[in-house]
Parts: sequence; C-alpha cells; structure tokens
Amino acid sequence: MTELKPGQTSFQYRVRNALANPQLRSNFRGAMDFLRNKRKVAFDDDMEFQSLKQSGEAIRQDVVERLPELLETLEQSCLRNGIQVHWAETALDANQAILEIAQRRQAKLVIKGKSMASEEIELNAFLQRHNIETVESDMGEYIVQIANETPSHIIMPAIHKNKQEIADLFNEKLQLKCDPEDVDGMIGIGRKVLREKFENADIGISGVNFAAAESGTLCLVENEGNGRLSTTAPPVHIAIMGLEKVIPSLNELPVLQRLLTRSATGQHITTYLNLISGPRKPHELDGPEEVHLVILDNGRSLIQQDEQLKTTLACIRCGACMNHCPVYTKIGGHAYGTTYPGPIGQVVMPQLGSMQAHGELLDACSLNGACGEACPVGIQLPQLIRSLRNRRTEETPSPKLESVIWKLWQLIHSKPRLYSFVTKLMGFLPFSHKLYPKAWSATRTPRRPAKQTLHARLKQSNKLSRGQD
Repeated sequence: MTELKPGQTSFQYRVRNALANPQLRSNFRGAMDFLRNKRKVAFDDDMEFQSLKQSGEAIRQDVVERLPELLETLEQSCLRNGIQVHWAETALDANQAILEIAQRRQAKLVIKGKSMASEEIELNAFLQRHNIETVESDMGEYIVQIANETPSHIIMPAIHKNKQEIADLFNEKLQLKCDPEDVDGMIGIGRKVLREKFENADIGISGVNFAAAESGTLCLVENEGNGRLSTTAPPVHIAIMGLEKVIPSLNELPVLQRLLTRSATGQHITTYLNLISGPRKPHELDGPEEVHLVILDNGRSLIQQDEQLKTTLACIRCGACMNHCPVYTKIGGHAYGTTYPGPIGQVVMPQLGSMQAHGELLDACSLNGACGEACPVGIQLPQLIRSLRNRRTEETPSPKLESVIWKLWQLIHSKPRLYSFVTKLMGFLPFSHKLYPKAWSATRTPRRPAKQTLHARLKQSNKLSRGQD
C-alpha cells in the first residue's frame, strides 16, 4: 500500500493502490472478460436483444413516471396479503424499522440473503452494534464479510478475489483446509457452515429484485438457494427494497427477468426465482410467520422529481455497465469507496449522497459510451454522467487562476491574428508540453504542439497543388 500524498484525495489514493496491485488487476481482467463473453453468447441474436431492450426500457421508464401511484398500489396489495409495510425516508429510518422488529422478536441471530439496499444503509454494522449477530448467506457476500470487506461488484461481491485467496481466507478465518482447485469443495464447506445459521436464525432478511404492485408479490432472483432458505426457514422474513424496484404487475416480469439474468451472469434462466406474496397460512407447513417489506427512499424520491436525471431509477442492478467499463476493469469496485461502484455508482452516489462527497467519482470515466450500449434497459449513462459533471462545475466556483486562463483563451480565440501568432509560438516553445494541468497530465501523455500549424500546412499544400497544375 502506498502512502497518502499531500493534496491527494482518498479516491485518488485508492485508485493508485488498485493500479499498483498486479494481482487485483489480473483478477478483474479475467473476470470481466469472462462475464462479457458469457453475456455476448446469451444475447447471440442482436435483433432479439434490441427488441427485449426496447420493451425493458419502456417498462422501466413507465415505472419511473408512475412511481408514486405504483408504490401506493404495492402497499395496498401487500397489506391485503398480510405483508406489513414500513416506509423509510432515510437509511436510519430503515435500520430503526428493522431493529424494532428484531427487538420485538428478541432476535439474536439474523441470516441475510443478498441485498445491495442493506449494504447501502450499512445494516449489518447497525444490527451488530445492538448485539444482533448478522450473517450473510450468499457465498460471495459471506466471503467479503469474513474478510471484513465490502462487495466490489453489485452482482458478484467477491469477484476481486481468486481461488487461492478464498482458500487462504477460509483457512485463516474458519480454520478449514481447502484445495483452491476444488471450487465445488470450497463452496460445499461454506454451505456446511451456513446450514447451522439457517436452522437457528430468528430473522431472515432479503433484498427484492422486483415487486409487483398489482398482486403484492416480491420477486427474488438467485442461483444458490440461500435466498429461498433465508426467506422461509426463519420465523420472520424482512425484505428491503429501494422504492424504484416496483413494477406494475407480474406481466412485466418475464421481459425484465430475461434481461437481468442474461446481462448479469450470462444465464438464459436463473436457478431460482422466488415469488413471495405473504406469510405462512394456517394450512401451510412451512414459511415465515411474519413478512415485512421495508421500502427505502434515501434520496430516490428527489431523483424521481428531477427531469434530467430521473432515468437513473430505471436501473435493474444487473452490473452490465461495470463489466463493460474499462475504468472499473482497471481499478475494481473498492477503489470507488462507495456502495455502488462503476458507471451506475458514478450516477447514483452523487444523487443519493452529495456532490461534495461523491462528485469526484465522475472523473473516473472516459465517456467511451460502453456502459450506455451495454445497459439492457436503455439508460444513457454517459449522458447522465455529463449532466452531473456540468452540475458539479456550476456548484463549484472556479479558482481565480482558472478564470484568468479561460478569459485569456477567449481573447486569443476571438482575435484571428493573435490566435495565429500564439499557435505558431506554441510550436517553437520547448516547454509547451509541460503547460498542461497536473490533474490532466498525471494520467495522460502530454501532447507536444506541432511545429507547423494546420493553417500553415493547408496553405503549403495549396501552393504545391497550384504549382503542379
């Protein structure tokens, strides 16, 4: 690890450490190539993909426009089904609502399915501060939890680790000898440890991929079966969702499901699709006694009211934008230092948090457009990043020196003779390539001005042409 240099931000520090870690870069390079290739195979028919993409975009844009109405319908449907609904304006409100349920049930152990919303509100740490043990049951989440880390990807939390690193982690933290070449064996060991937690947990917590407003159905997509166990084995199930996860009905689910699984992991169909519409009924043999739905705002309603940025809420959290982002591939998720990394994180975090806290993430983008092309629901992420960059510039007063430079630039470009003189002069100054701002030249090779300007070259070319004629 390098030391934090004077004037260096924490984001710049994390980026430099990531770039200086060859093993990390190798892990991400291999993982991103693998995921992109799987997705390409899954969407081998481009016409089908474009048709699905148009349908998915229309569904999600309709949801964004009708969000208040759909959320009211969802609440009514859930209450009718016996699901208790809790509205959380802030992260603290969500944590407090979950804590009250846990304390009423005198819960000591919580088992969790995968949930980025719970990562967003830092639920694990909050519950543990109140002496409630919280265990992640998704294998990737469990790995980063015992490593005392946060997820580096919204779909594959431990993608930054290779097989050997995971085997070493299990050996160190669980005192279990693992063969790094036996991936199934390592997963089996993890499952054996978690099985006891499922049996003894007082509460199960999950995320929500989609919530159908018309029927009050919570839809959970997974591959390991841990989500199904987390939502059915404990006597209480608490689902937490960002309010944008609502959809009108189950009719929209097949399109979004096909887009999500193929974009996220390259699968044509997910292993498990859980549809939860209420607690266990008197005649049923299994299932929770109580089901709670915590609907998290945490800044989302303000995004919905922003005409320029509200399409942010159309995201289905597939992670495709990260997998196709050359910057994310180089530095990984932890370098961003936020719950949501990559292109979607650059758009979401300055809005959910603040521009002051997270605006610097907007610099981690070359505007190559890959994320926009990869998005399965047509979110124009490069456009949103540019809009947020413009807002950051407007909110941050320019330094006096920068204002002077731009006034000088305006003067030079408004006087043709002066412009001609300056461009000729720049070509002959030996130090002109050192005049670039450090923030720009620190990550780019400075360009040397040409000895001859374009105008001069064109004049010379015209003279030669006339001479030949």
